Amino acid sequence: MVRYRIPGGLTDALGELVSADDGECTVRTKRGDVVVDLGAVTAAKEVPPPPRRRSRSD
Repeated sequence: MVRYRIPGGLTDALGELVSADDGECTVRTKRGDVVVDLGAVTAAKEVPPPPRRRSRSD
């Protein structure tokens, strides 16, 4: 998860970090790749995967 500044506030890119270099990082989200300028990043952390869904018979 990467939280970053946008005009008017903050937003998050939740997904897999697929690349990072000196100036930007790319997060693969459900809606596609999001490229974020590292200067706009305010927070980042690893988020565990969601828990497995239980079947109805459990």
